[in-house]
Amino acid sequence: MTESFGEKPFDGLPPLRDVIAEYGLNARKSLGQNFLLDLNLTGRIARAAGDLTQGTVIEVGPGPGGLTRALLGAGAQRVIAIERDTRCQGIHAQIAAAYPGRLEIIEADALKIDAATLGDAPRKIVANLPYNVATPLLLGWLKTPQAFDCLVLMFQKEVVDRLAAKPGTKHYGRLSVIAQWLAEVRPQFEVNPRAFTPPPKVTSTVVRLDPRPEPLAPARMETLEKVTAAAFGQRRKMLRASLKSLGDAEALCAAAGLDPTARAETISVEGFAALARAVDGAR
Repeated sequence: MTESFGEKPFDGLPPLRDVIAEYGLNARKSLGQNFLLDLNLTGRIARAAGDLTQGTVIEVGPGPGGLTRALLGAGAQRVIAIERDTRCQGIHAQIAAAYPGRLEIIEADALKIDAATLGDAPRKIVANLPYNVATPLLLGWLKTPQAFDCLVLMFQKEVVDRLAAKPGTKHYGRLSVIAQWLAEVRPQFEVNPRAFTPPPKVTSTVVRLDPRPEPLAPARMETLEKVTAAAFGQRRKMLRASLKSLGDAEALCAAAGLDPTARAETISVEGFAALARAVDGAR
């Protein structure tokens, strides 16, 4: 895949490389930082979220502000950006001054913030996530999926492969089941490592998740998480063996209408929801 790596500013603010140099903002591995400097790409990410003129856009880890500027330039009337790196304060103040009244910065750890309570609906989360906390952040947001209109997120390609994987494929697992149970998962495009500073060792992928009005099938999330943990924790074993920790595995499979000799990777999202209901029913 070929990307162009232009960064001609569209908003009168300095180029991102100049901003990084001015503030001495070297990317820190401890914060999972890889700065996306290509303004063509940040614009493409912003467009993947659709209309930004209503409600609130939530960004996590804005760093030097490339995506923040793209979101505001695309018409976002209110952006709430969560950043724990205090070195970015001056950069964010510059952006806020260029877009008066439209950017709010929360200096905090995003894992400790309830994004579902930020700003007014409709809420959209659009972020180039720090890879070291990306999956925990997503799973936290999915606990209240109806709070968000959509989530447009960048992960390692491997994570998006898992999010979108179908039964019977090697990437299908717990993350696939939980994500697809709660949302439509739509991979958007890959991003070359050369688009970042410093370049990560992996290809990245932008994905859009559109929360479902209701889960794909009835189940309690807590129980579904336990069922998928047991089943995929021993994914090479048949369900009658991998589900023993949850009770009478044969009976649970019968109640869910599943073959006890099947393996986890072949079971649909609806099948796992049926297993979760069977587990709760057995109690």
